[in-house]
Amino acid sequence: MQAKSHMSNKKIVILGTGGTIAGSATHASDNIGYKAGQVSVSDLVRGVPALAQESLVVEQVSQLDSKDMDFSVWAQLAGRVAHFLALDEVQGMVITHGTDTLEETAFFLQSVLHPEKPVVLTCAMRPATSLAPDGPQNMVDAVAVARYAGARGVSVVCAGEIHGARDVQKVHTYRLNAFDSGDAGPLGYIENGQIRLLRDWLPASVTARDASLAKVAGIHGEWPRVDIVMSYAGVSSAAVQLLVADGVKGLVVAATGNGTLHHALESSLQGAQAAGVRVVRASRCPQGRVLAKADDVFPDSRGLSPVKARIALMLELMV
Repeated sequence: MQAKSHMSNKKIVILGTGGTIAGSATHASDNIGYKAGQVSVSDLVRGVPALAQESLVVEQVSQLDSKDMDFSVWAQLAGRVAHFLALDEVQGMVITHGTDTLEETAFFLQSVLHPEKPVVLTCAMRPATSLAPDGPQNMVDAVAVARYAGARGVSVVCAGEIHGARDVQKVHTYRLNAFDSGDAGPLGYIENGQIRLLRDWLPASVTARDASLAKVAGIHGEWPRVDIVMSYAGVSSAAVQLLVADGVKGLVVAATGNGTLHHALESSLQGAQAAGVRVVRASRCPQGRVLAKADDVFPDSRGLSPVKARIALMLELMV
């Protein structure tokens, strides 16, 4: 289905968190030797003439390289998004974000907010100072998605594609279309300002949103610690043993294939589980999901990638 995003008098809120989209390099030809999070989100918006006629509210939440994203910023971001979504005059939201941990932030926000309105994360693979920056078009496309009638949930817009928060992954180190949704495929495309949907938006849940936000708001200090280990040829059990001794609360294992584990790692994970550590199996494969069997020792990640399974487990451990 194809439709034009509908203009309205309602506001689109743009929150800035930094990233390459706000990056700056000494030379315009340098697309990798830049410093992320240097340009304010207000300046980014002012630099996009196509947004001049939009009714926008712009706010800087953080200014960092997304490789350094942390729980405190997530909590602050979730609070600001929840605040704006509750306002009748707000139609939707756009969040500018670095690409490195964008998929994690998107999944976190979907998990704690389950929004009935659209929350669109966008980004850039080239800094704002580039000869041909991709950020401006991505921002215009993101606003078009946030304006789209019926849009809901957290999505990611990059290089003309719309990806759902559950499936999206960064799959390339430098090309402009660096994101993919695996065998699930994108939600749709933005084509010259028009939205072409391929499948439905993520579901909203007011009950889940209220419960999840209450969990996050109730955390003071350290969040439940969950780490990721990987199964590979010749892997040692030492890492798991050290993590358990260091007080880890949960472990996600990036398993081979359909959740298979090296025998030494499996044995150490069984010991961790017996000691009270929650263990979840995900696959290190970028496509497909772990298919559960009746005799599985560890629960699977229900199709989540290792980094997203970690977030889901952290939220489960919040009491």
